[in-house]
Amino acid sequence: MTFLRRLEPEWLDELPADDPRAMRSRRDLKRINGWMLQTAIMSRLLLSHSTQAPKQIVELGAGDGTFMLAVARRLAKHWPDVTLTFVDRQNIVSPNTHDGFRKLGWQTESVTADIFAYLAKERDNAGIVTANLFLHHFEDEPLRELLTGLAKRTSLFVACEPLRAARALWGSRMLFVIGCNDVSRHDAVVSVRAGFRGHELSALWPKEPGWSLQERATLPFTHCFVARRDV
Repeated sequence: MTFLRRLEPEWLDELPADDPRAMRSRRDLKRINGWMLQTAIMSRLLLSHSTQAPKQIVELGAGDGTFMLAVARRLAKHWPDVTLTFVDRQNIVSPNTHDGFRKLGWQTESVTADIFAYLAKERDNAGIVTANLFLHHFEDEPLRELLTGLAKRTSLFVACEPLRAARALWGSRMLFVIGCNDVSRHDAVVSVRAGFRGHELSALWPKEPGWSLQERATLPFTHCFVARRDV
């Protein structure tokens, strides 16, 4: 079964950061990421597509930072002394999470900004840029603008997004099994409907020479996109 991409508001985006249901949903996201194997998928993509250990990583839509902390625990032995920048509209990365990175030998900073304003302001190469369950929040034309801005700021962009497919939709409707709350259950279904399949992200990446693009579905419920500038 295939279905057209459709965006709807996600409840977590509309709730205040300190709302109890929002806080519960962010905890649910840790389990959802685990269920989707997002940490392992992102770690594997970063290691396999980076030609050398980076000095800087930027995470878009970083949320509370705990997803990237789980990724960093897998990467730190290969990639020491990384500076990680969280970019999000809300600064909700806790001191404990920042401390978790420091224990790995990584430095962290949080930038509270709209992603388009951030890309317009930054002029230097951002090193590696990552996004986890973030790109699906945008309609195609704003997403094209976002990817065009990224192509000017990075040499490697790695994204893990919801797969828009029947099996992922089924999985999103089963989150009650692992105790997710109403916000998480609603947003999971909405996320799948707004997700990606085929080469939809590649089609939105700027048509410029010097880039290698890879895009594919990865079991169980993830759609992966990698853009790497040829050396």
